[in-house]
Formats: sequence, C-alpha cells, structure tokens
Amino acid sequence: MMYNRIVLKIGTSTLTQGTTRISRGKIEDIAHQIQQLTESGQQVILVSSGAIAAARQVVKMRNSGSIKVKQALASIGQVQLMKIYQEVFGDYDLPVSQCLLTYYDFKNQDSKENIINTIEALLKFNFLPIINENDTVATDEIMFGDNDKLAALTAVLCKADLLVLATDTDGLYDSDPKINPDAMLIEEVKDLQVHIEQVGESKSDQGSGGMKSKLVAGQIAQEASVPTWILNGNPSNFLLNALAQKSQFTKVVV
Repeated sequence: MMYNRIVLKIGTSTLTQGTTRISRGKIEDIAHQIQQLTESGQQVILVSSGAIAAARQVVKMRNSGSIKVKQALASIGQVQLMKIYQEVFGDYDLPVSQCLLTYYDFKNQDSKENIINTIEALLKFNFLPIINENDTVATDEIMFGDNDKLAALTAVLCKADLLVLATDTDGLYDSDPKINPDAMLIEEVKDLQVHIEQVGESKSDQGSGGMKSKLVAGQIAQEASVPTWILNGNPSNFLLNALAQKSQFTKVVV
C-alpha cells in the first residue's frame, strides 16, 4: 500500500543510537530513506526530538535535571540539531525547514489554520518540515511525551495517511521484554486503552517518552482514522523495510 503523506516521529533514543551523542550516521540513514520516499512521490513530515541531547554535546550546565535548565538546553540544542539536519539532508538534496509548535497551538483555530497553511506551502515547494516542541514556552515534551503526542496531533491536523513512531524497541509487547525474555511482540492492536492501562512507565536513557506515550499518541491518531506504526528506528532502512513488510513491528489498526 502506498502512503501519500507520512508523519515520521524520531525519538532521542533513535537519534543517539543509545549513546549520549546525536548520531550523524543515523541522520544520514533517515535522510536516505526520506529521499527514496520523496522521489517516489510520497510526502514526509518529520517530528524530531533530540534538542537537549544535541545541547549536551556542546555545553554543560549545573542542575541539568531541572525544567528551567532543560528549557535552556533545548533552546541551545535546537540550533545545533537543525544545523546537523541541514548539513546532512543537504547532501541528499533535501532542503529542510523548522517548525516549533506547542500543544496549545492545536487548540486554537487560527493557529491550526496557520500550521496547515505553512506545512502545505513547505511541502508544495519541496521543503521538508521538521517539527519539534517549542520548549522555551512549553514544558510538556520535556516532562511527558517526547513529542509522541505532538506527532499524533500533526498527523491528524495534516490529514496524514500514516503516523510512524520510531523508538528503541520493535513495538508493543505482551510483557516487558527487558524483564521477560519470552515476551511476544503484538503485531496488531486495536483496543489501545487496555494496553495503556497495563503498560509500564519505563523510558529510554535519553528520551522522555515511553511506550505509554506512544499508545496515547496512537489513540489520538486512531480516533481520526490515521493508522500508527510503532517500530524500532535503530536498524538501517527501518522505515523502508517496514513499508516493504520486511520487518516486524506493531500496527495500530483503525
């Protein structure tokens, strides 16, 4: 099946490949895949975390766990992160643009229309929209969802055909695979509320999200009839392989 418009959310754990630094190799992998998709006529909107991780590569601050310092780090790191995206994606003839949003922007009708108009214009002129939360004025992403909810809201607003949440696991399991070696991957799920109530709050070392935030995001998209895939973003060509049904992951069916 061809998905004409895909919202791809990349978490910090994927961008850092489990380390403390942004992986240019992983960003090259993402660029290669988006290039392949755009050349086949598909549109991609990228929702990217990683600003705080990018900042920590160039600056050290005291009390780095406090919200105020994290906001400062996000402000510093957003510039660094976009610089990497611009350099790497430029090598693949993918001009990029930055869109900083907050959840509140999706509650105001004028703001929603401005978001849609901007993204549609960017896509029309072949610019890749890269969305992140504006952590200078909002702390939701820092504290809770690691951009999962923001990606879902974007997918719904922009009438995407598919929402892809790339993380550091293959998807949703019937139990915690870090504890139970016999945990089984759930390849299709529809009743998300049951799993939202059951899943734990574990998060990656670098990211602020977890499986629960991804299921909540999937629920937002599901209510608007947008399917969601939760998959492992660490392997090369993770998205192309998923689209070609060459890998296992979790599909939230609508």
